[in-house]
Amino acid sequence: MYMKVLKILLVVTASGIALSYILGLGYIYRALYYTYFRGETTATIDDGKFFPKNVITAINPVPWQKDTLYNTLKLPKALERSLRKNKTISFLVIKDGKLLLERYWGNYNKDSLTNSFSMAKGVTALLLGAAIDDKLIISENELFSNFYESYAQVKYGKELTLKDLVTMEAGLDWKEEYYSPFSPNTKAYYGKSLAETVFLRGFKQPPGKTFEYQSGATQLLGFALRKSVNKPLAYYTAEKLWNPLGMEKSASWATDDNRMEKTFCCIQAVARDYAKLGQLMLNKGKSGGKQVINENYINKMITPTRASRGAYGYGLWINNDVENKHYYFLGFLGQFVIVVPEQNLVIVRTGKSFDEKKDDKERPVFARFMADQVVDFINSVYKNGL
Repeated sequence: MYMKVLKILLVVTASGIALSYILGLGYIYRALYYTYFRGETTATIDDGKFFPKNVITAINPVPWQKDTLYNTLKLPKALERSLRKNKTISFLVIKDGKLLLERYWGNYNKDSLTNSFSMAKGVTALLLGAAIDDKLIISENELFSNFYESYAQVKYGKELTLKDLVTMEAGLDWKEEYYSPFSPNTKAYYGKSLAETVFLRGFKQPPGKTFEYQSGATQLLGFALRKSVNKPLAYYTAEKLWNPLGMEKSASWATDDNRMEKTFCCIQAVARDYAKLGQLMLNKGKSGGKQVINENYINKMITPTRASRGAYGYGLWINNDVENKHYYFLGFLGQFVIVVPEQNLVIVRTGKSFDEKKDDKERPVFARFMADQVVDFINSVYKNGL
């Protein structure tokens, strides 16, 4: 009797697994294996080692110049408490192009590679600028159907531009959800084929009309970029960003099983190199005295769109509604590269969780809190002549 019941259970289980793969839900087993079976409830900043990847090679490392006050100053108590409470693992402050403060928690240090999550969207936007500079793409206004002709036959597809994708105005049939096992985000993150995940989705409204943050939009942009540069995007990133910026350590970009980069997320890099992306933006596309990305394009990246009500540009979140105006790369679980132009500041924060409260424009209030705290802190230091 026991063996008979066991056989039935095995048959039912096998049938369930087979059916899930037929329905395109096989990725859920990979998701379960890399989260719940490891004691996690979602993706983590350390899970890059579980996925195939392309290397972003750093061949010309240029260490940060340290400020004379490097690591001699204590953080404000409110900021220190908040960083600890929200499981921060790195916090860096760059002032006037010099490394002023650098803190790590737990087992993490300056050589720790952690997941960028959606900060990669800003990197993808920078690569679009590089491809335009290289005349591999005409402009961000180029039609997506110029790269994938089938989109000219899809309702609304023939209207879709690269700008619609980079500004989150694509109008895709895509609901941004990070914790549901059935969401397109989960399938894109854990699935075997990004093409299968993003190309099979249609549109729910005309492109270029409404702002809606959708990871699928950046992944479609990644496919267009991959086709235009004719090489893995990790290699193009090394050529156009990592080496011109003198990144200190090689990074990697997670891919699907076909070696297509997950351009909506998933660069594994060190905090110091994330800071260099912010410094590039602050310097209007320049690094080491050379124009790495066209200044006009950088200005477009940090100009908020009307559809987003002033909250989003090209792959970056923007907050010009406050005294300390800032813009930032933002990733899941609170990965931040914050630029405060008027203070000549770059702030990097990476971590395992954060306060997810948002303002009325869907921007995390934690970004403003960190910007305000650091600005007040820096101003008090210089005011006191330290």
